[in-house]
Amino acid sequence: MTLSLQEISDRMEIQDLCYHYADIIDRHAFDELVDVFTEDAHIDYSEVGGSEGGLAETIDFLKKAMTMFPNYHHLNANLQIKVDGETATGRIMCFNPMEVPNEDGSVAMMMVGIWYVDKYLRTAQGWRITRRAEEKSYMFHSSQFGQPSAG
Repeated sequence: MTLSLQEISDRMEIQDLCYHYADIIDRHAFDELVDVFTEDAHIDYSEVGGSEGGLAETIDFLKKAMTMFPNYHHLNANLQIKVDGETATGRIMCFNPMEVPNEDGSVAMMMVGIWYVDKYLRTAQGWRITRRAEEKSYMFHSSQFGQPSAG
């Protein structure tokens, strides 16, 4: 399959958008999500215990919920992006290890494997996410097996 220069550019821009989202989350810069999503975006983190709603509700949720994890990062891979003119869809794999403090001061590790199932729209400001839903693959918490880390 030969891609046009426009489709190559579109895919790279969407890929950068997905990486930018992960960077914003990892820097706790949640207000910057306005540069990633459309104003009317629908964001659904409910499959892994999170919120579902619009952009403002999602930013508020993240500001509160992510404080319980001292350290984490989001690694995106296997980006499957399909462009169709001014819209696109994507299925993006995310590996998300997170530190979880235990009551005794030690730190356990939680590892979350999800896919982002996305819809994108080309806007005057560039590509934006109009819908993002998390699809759970697995969740592993080291304290479930009595193996907390040394903190």
